Amino acid sequence: MQLEIGADPAEVGRARRWARARLAGSGADSDEQLADTLVLIVSELVTNAVVHTGCPAVLRMLFGLGAADAGTVRVEVADACATPPMPRYAEGEDTGGRGLELVEGVADRWGWQPEGAGKRIWCEVDGAPALRALPDVVLVPDARGARPAPRALPHPA
Repeated sequence: MQLEIGADPAEVGRARRWARARLAGSGADSDEQLADTLVLIVSELVTNAVVHTGCPAVLRMLFGLGAADAGTVRVEVADACATPPMPRYAEGEDTGGRGLELVEGVADRWGWQPEGAGKRIWCEVDGAPALRALPDVVLVPDARGARPAPRALPHPA
């Protein structure tokens, strides 16, 4: 099941409501921390797609990936813009630039791959409640001030 998203920032709220409904339908909403993490991821990825590409997008949530006991949930957002995602590590009072950093911090895995004329950004969250807490660490640049850039990762079979 997927949701088509228009190139309008108001669509982000609709995507969050759709994600909550999908989580309730799958039973994943019984783990409130997991549900909140997934809705945060949906919100950030859809916001990035709508704001930074100006293109419509497609949101998908896939349940039950990986080992049967893992309960992995995969969130995917595809858009028609070929520009790779570029994390912008925000400073101090910046009001933007934290989206992919948040996703990187709460997802167990994430990546992107080219798709047609655009791209698909994906992330996976494993269902173990202990993994749902926001990290207690801050991502720190290396000695040169560089942070790792996202890279295209293969789509799991």
